[in-house]
Amino acid sequence: MKRKLRMGMVGGGRNAFIGAIHRSAAQLDGKIELVAGCFSSTEEKSKLSGKDLFIDPKRVYGSYNQMVKAETVLPPDQRIDFVSIVTPNFTHVPIATAFLKAGFNIICDKPLGMSLTEAINFRKLVRKSGKVFGFTHNYTGYPLVKEARLLVKKGIIGKLIKVVCEYPQGWLINPIEKDGHKQAKWRLTPKKAGISSCVGDIGTHADNLVRYITNLDIDSVCAELTSFIDGRKLEDDANMLIRFKGGAKGIIYASQISTGEGNSLKIRVYGTKGAIEWKQESPNDLLLKYPNKPYQVLKSGWDYLSQTAKSNTRLPPGHPEGFIEAFANIYLEVAKAINDEVSGKRFKKEYDFPTIEDAVLGMAFIDTCVKSSQSNQKWTKFPKV
Repeated sequence: MKRKLRMGMVGGGRNAFIGAIHRSAAQLDGKIELVAGCFSSTEEKSKLSGKDLFIDPKRVYGSYNQMVKAETVLPPDQRIDFVSIVTPNFTHVPIATAFLKAGFNIICDKPLGMSLTEAINFRKLVRKSGKVFGFTHNYTGYPLVKEARLLVKKGIIGKLIKVVCEYPQGWLINPIEKDGHKQAKWRLTPKKAGISSCVGDIGTHADNLVRYITNLDIDSVCAELTSFIDGRKLEDDANMLIRFKGGAKGIIYASQISTGEGNSLKIRVYGTKGAIEWKQESPNDLLLKYPNKPYQVLKSGWDYLSQTAKSNTRLPPGHPEGFIEAFANIYLEVAKAINDEVSGKRFKKEYDFPTIEDAVLGMAFIDTCVKSSQSNQKWTKFPKV
């Protein structure tokens, strides 16, 4: 197409961290423009947020239902091509369903919804619609994560035998939800977050990163979920032992009470010939380790990397890229699919972004971890979804 894709947004208004990240990422490469939105659950705040973003007041809505109705009746050369949903968990599926039924493509934040059953039922609608559904597991957008995936696929580190992925944060070490902290409050409320807090929020990122790099499927899980801060109904710490199909073993640890930690997502994949290590807080380095010689440090931007890694890098070597750029790679890849959908072309298999299948697997991971933690048996089979 010879124009930018028109994006709408639900959520992400004033003072919303993730909304600003989505907007920056979506517009980084000049392929997408934000033209409409319902930015808050209250009309007044939505209008103020729209004013902040210089959106046409006529296309700043007081509710997502109002937005669906109004955008649907606009001429095809004016209405949005897709909507980005950046709201709390309990609203994801209702909002996405309304836009999908009206014929709009979707990008949605994680986790998908409130239960595995809800996710599976929604997947039926996505498959039937023929529309694009992108899911923002943004860490798979990093160039060196893509390089790690390719190294595993090529067999460079041999047969996989062990995977360790950790995601420690420390922002919930104090009961800030009692002081009215908005993010903490809803994420620790079952009616808004679902059956899990820590696993649903960051454990699913770790699980998705493992799946993306290794292409391993989980066979069973032994999980222990804990609420260390008194009064919390949902966990703030989670430890999972993983058995993968094919015999590999794994450990996934997610925590939001790991004092002093910021956003320290890290993965180590061990094979019979070597190992790889990547850390989100140092995203431009990928360690490649061997049993009998010094390890290598692969760096983003260099010509020795794969074409996939290089095509997801915007700057020359030595110029660090980070979180927003990785997010932007997800938006850029989804934009390719939406461009094809809007142009009437058939979807291509080579799109590289998380889909509804990843969203459902994430909900299955949450469900399995919670069931395992609550069970006396502990080892819990991963469902076929």
